[in-house]
Formats: sequence, structure tokens, C-alpha cells
Amino acid sequence: MPGIVTVYHPSGHDDSSSLVPFSADTNSPIVYPLHHGLKSPIAPRLSISWSRGNSLRVSVFRSPETTDTVVDEVEVGGKVVELKLSGEYLDSEINDAAQWRRIAYGSVSPFAHLQNKKNAMAALSELRHSAPYDVDWSKYVLEYSREINSLLGSRESSSTSLIEDPKMVLENVEEPSCLKAAWELLEIFYADKQSQAWIPEQLVDWLADYDSLFSEQVPSVHLILVEFQAELINIQAVEDESAYWQAISSALAVGWLDIVVKLLRLHGSYQLNQLGNRETENGLVEAVAVLISKMPRMRADLPDGKLGECYYNKSDFIKAWEKWRAQITKLDCSAFWLQCSHHHTRENLKLLLQIMLGNTSTLSSATFHWVELYIAHFLYIRPFTSGLESMHALAQKCMQLQPTSSPHKLMRLMIGILGENTEVVLAECSRSFGPWMIAHATELLTAGSIQAEILLKEERHNLGGVSIEESHRLVYAQVLSSHALTWQIAPIYLISCMKHGVGLLEILLYKQPVYHSQVLLKNIEICRLYDLDSVSANAMKIAGVHHWKHGRKGAGVFWLQQAGDEVRLNRIAQKLFDFVGKSISDESFEQWEGLIELLGSESRTAGGLEFLHKYRDFKKSLQQVQDGVLTDAARKAGEALILLMKNPSTPQRFWLPLLYDSLKLLNWQGRPLLNVSQTNLLLNKLEELSVARLRPDFVEVGMPAGALNSVRLALATNLGCAILEE
Repeated sequence: MPGIVTVYHPSGHDDSSSLVPFSADTNSPIVYPLHHGLKSPIAPRLSISWSRGNSLRVSVFRSPETTDTVVDEVEVGGKVVELKLSGEYLDSEINDAAQWRRIAYGSVSPFAHLQNKKNAMAALSELRHSAPYDVDWSKYVLEYSREINSLLGSRESSSTSLIEDPKMVLENVEEPSCLKAAWELLEIFYADKQSQAWIPEQLVDWLADYDSLFSEQVPSVHLILVEFQAELINIQAVEDESAYWQAISSALAVGWLDIVVKLLRLHGSYQLNQLGNRETENGLVEAVAVLISKMPRMRADLPDGKLGECYYNKSDFIKAWEKWRAQITKLDCSAFWLQCSHHHTRENLKLLLQIMLGNTSTLSSATFHWVELYIAHFLYIRPFTSGLESMHALAQKCMQLQPTSSPHKLMRLMIGILGENTEVVLAECSRSFGPWMIAHATELLTAGSIQAEILLKEERHNLGGVSIEESHRLVYAQVLSSHALTWQIAPIYLISCMKHGVGLLEILLYKQPVYHSQVLLKNIEICRLYDLDSVSANAMKIAGVHHWKHGRKGAGVFWLQQAGDEVRLNRIAQKLFDFVGKSISDESFEQWEGLIELLGSESRTAGGLEFLHKYRDFKKSLQQVQDGVLTDAARKAGEALILLMKNPSTPQRFWLPLLYDSLKLLNWQGRPLLNVSQTNLLLNKLEELSVARLRPDFVEVGMPAGALNSVRLALATNLGCAILEE
């Protein structure tokens, strides 16, 4: 049954439920206030550009000062203002961006699960060579539909009172949503295959929940009940008020039986001081109330607190229906009406009987738009109507009896559904409810309908070779990609698009600012889920280069290592070795030691961490050598030099700097520090270096011009001294 909404909007907007609100009304443009805070005069110089999401960035520049002004008072530059072109500036039904994101995120899991089941069933059907969908598919679609429906809000009562107010006709409930109403319509006609026989009763329940939405454009039964409830406090004898009987007859016409019985029990003849004087009148009111509460309903069950008697099969329902109608006819012909002295009660009770007997003119006067009249026909004139063709013909008849000048978007959607016109349904979903709705509703439209499935899944040349279903998913994915808080869920929809989904997903991932660690980690996770290893590696390379260029050396090396970029890692290693070769003090080495360790000791080009530690120790021992004094430090420095030159991990480009730094060892006064074999080893290394310098790929080390000749002369002198000594 309906409830009174806590917030009532007298005017509506056709595009209020869309994820990205769109208004086709070009005659009344929306004006966005621009609060720039600049002092006049302001030059007409603006810079306009799109920001992230639906934000427009407007840069306002001041005009240059032409008069003499104190320098301190001059306002330099301008202001940059961002305008958010979103629901908060529009007359939207859901203008809370956080609520839309909750819906967007909440619908990802049901959508992904349904796609997985669809792919599994398609693979199984290929093995069995059978139809792609079996009887279980409708069950999966219904589960998916109900999960999505639960995200769109609930119609729970907001009243916390434990004592029922006898004059409270409607419960206080949350404002209904057109988006939820539209989704439930699609669920009734497309997803809930098990309840196809009870579609008329489902529509009765649907109207009870959402009739208040039609009040925005046309009068409705719900609006009449709201107005009457507001007046009820000041009414002494309700049976004398025409609004009382209008509310009862309208509620009865659309099947809100519990409200009708509750209103009838407010009749003055039920008061204790009136029972003895108005027995006949009270008996007639009670008889009508009992007949209403015993109305046969062909449906599976009734919610708690709702009136009527349920019948599961058609034969039992027909018997109960005929018996019930016979009781109404018998009461209508009863002689007790002549004994009822209250004119309003007598005439209006007989009017209620005419409604239950299916009098067309009475039903038309009790309802206010064609959907209400449509429901009334199902209840009292054509309770056995089945099949969309018959239902559509009845809807056309009701539209002629109760025409509306500006049909509501839910009315247009219902006509498209009843007319089995998938194109109209798609157009209404897209125009009125936006890309979120149509991206998810296509699963309902194709459930069990071969015609709709062909229409939506057929590849079309005018759409670039993609289907209608895929094009709408791509549009919705683009909407998600345009916002920093929703781009993470766009891959779920892109990957379900076989034609262009993967390519657009790669573009989306490349566009993300990977220099933010959280975004990069999310990027990598998405690449791992969809086997996009090359995209992941490129993203890590980009992040590594960015961090390195901006001074975050450790982060840069880490991400380049994760990407396996050996070329850039070796270049970095060479730069580090150049720096270490020029300055090997403890402070400089400690500064770079962590980064060198991060590079590792396996660097093929640079030689590794092992060499650098030995090189540092050699330089430190070399600094302790005193000229002309043969000490342990001098011997250790000479041994360290030979070990470094023998070690294959020592880069060739470091041979000449090592020998040049060791000139004091090579030119030792007195007896030589190096013997003949050691000196020959160093001479061979020097000759090998001379030959290597002829190669085009040789990296020249920044040394003095005569360094090579000085080393060669020192080695020749040391060799002569060593030969003489031996």
C-alpha cells in the first residue's frame, strides 16, 4: 500500500534519475554562479577548460592597472574557479554524488557475477552443442535484478511509534525513486518469469508504491489521500464530507483495500454513542467493509497487513470471483438501503458497490490518470487478462478514457513495455534514466526474449561494428572513466565488450596518473586481473622514470626493477658509478649506498655492489699511505689494487682511474711495491684498455689528458726497478 512521502516535490524533471543528468530543454538554460572574489575592474579575459569529472575550470584575469596605485594594493594575476556541472546544480531526483557512487559501486558485483555465469554457460553449451541458456538462466537474471533493486532504496516506514494512530491514513515513508520504479517495471515484465500469471496483481502493488510519483505532473489517488489526511484532523463527522467518500472510492478503485477498510471504520456509525441509533447504517458500512476485505486475489501471497483472499490457480479463483460478485449484487438489491436515513452514506456506499461490480464510468470518475484506470480494469472488469497484446490493447483504451497532456516518463516506459517495443524501452531508459540504467537493464531485456537478444547483440556497421548492448556499456564505462572516484570500476564493463573493450581499457589505464602510488597499485592490479602484462610494465616504467626525474631515486629504481627495464637500470648504474668514481668519501658513499644496494650486485654493465665496496676500501687505504714510508697501509693498498684489477667484476672503464689514483704506489721511492708479475698484469690491463678505446661503444672516462702516458711511464719505471731487485 502507498505511503506518504516525507518530502514532496510539486514539480518534476524528466532526466532527474540519470547518472549524468541531461536536459533537452534548450529554452531554459541553466545559469551557474561564478564566485571569483576579484575586485573590479575585471577584464573580459577568461580561460575555460575541462577539469576531472564534470568540472569546468574557469580562469578569470584582472585587467592591468592604468592609474597610479600603491603597489601593495594592486591585486596581481587572477582566480581559478571550478564549476561542478553535476546533480547538485540541477533539479535532479538523486543529487547526492556519494549516493550515485554507492549505486555505481554496488551494481558492479551483481553485473560481474552475471557475466561470469553467462560465459560459463556459453562455454558449457559449446561442449554439449546445446542452446546457450537453460531454465536456470531466468533464475540468475532474477537474482541479479533483485540485487540491483535493493541498491536503489527501500520503502520502509520511517515511523517509530508503537501505538497506531486511527486517523493516520498513510504511513510516513521515504520519498520514492523513479529509477527504482522503472527498474521494478522491467523486473516484473522481463525478469520474473515465475510470476507472469500474476502480472496484474504485481502492477497493483507497483502502483501502491509509486503512485505518488505521478503527482508531480497530474493529480493522483495518492495526492487525494494526502490532502484528505491533512484535513482529517479538523473534521468532526467524516461521513458528511465529500472528500472522505472521494478518498474511499479512489483507494478502492486502485485496490488499496486496507486503506479503504480503515477509512470506512472511521464512519460515525461506529462510535459507541451512535450504535443504538444507526444500526442499519452501521450494518451496511460493515457489510461493504467485509466484502472489500474478502475480495478474491489471483496471486501467490499477500504481504502482512494487506486484505483479500489469495487463490493460486485460475479455476479456484473463478469460483471465488463469481461467488463474491454474487454477494455484491445481492447486497446492492437489498431492502436495507431504504432504511438507511443518511443520504451521503447510502449513495456513496452504493457507489463503492458499483466500483466493485466494474462500472466503467464510476471507475473513470474515481481515478485520475490512465495508469490508475488501467489497474482498476484489472481488478474489477478484466481480472483474467493475460498476454502483453491484450494488456497493451487495454492500456490504449484507458489512455483514451483518461488522456494526459504531458505523459510521465514512467507512463512512456510502460507503453513501450506493453507494446513489446524494445527500441522504445531502450530509448526511454536512455533518455530518462541515463547510461547506468540502460547498461544494466539490457540484461533484463534479453532474458528469455530471442527478438530482444538479436536486436541488442547484433553487430551494426553504423555503430562501428559493435552491438547496441556493447555501445551502451562503452558509454557507461566512459562516464565512469571521467571521474577519479569511479574509473576503477570501468574495466568491469569494458572487459565485457568483445570488440573494443580491451583496447579502450588499455587507453584508460595509460591515462591514469601513475606517479600516485595508490593509483599505480590499482593499475597494476587491474592489469593482473585481465592479463595486460605489457600495460603493467609500461606503467611501472613511466612511474619509475617520473620518480627518478623528480628526485625520488629509490622509488624510481624500485619501479624500474618491477618493470624489468634493464636498459634504464644499467644507465642509472653507470651514472652512479661515475659519481662514486669521482667522490668516494664516507659521506658520499653512505648517501648512495642504499640506492646501490637497491640496484643489486648483479648489474652486468656497472659491475655490481661488490666492486664498489672494494673500491671504497681501496680509496680509504690509499688515503692512509704516507709518501716514502713503507708501512702496512702501503702494502695493503698495493694488494688491494692488484685484487681490484684481477677481479672480473671491476668495470673496464675504472681501470685507468684506479691506476691513475695509484701513481704514488707505482712511483714508490726506494724499493718497488709491486713485483714483476704484478707490474706485467697492470701493463697488460693498460694495453687492453688502449685497444678497447678504439671500439665505438667505449665510454671515455673524464681523466686528465696525460693520464694514460703518466700511468704507462710509472708502470715501466716500476717494472725496471722490480727486475733489478729480483
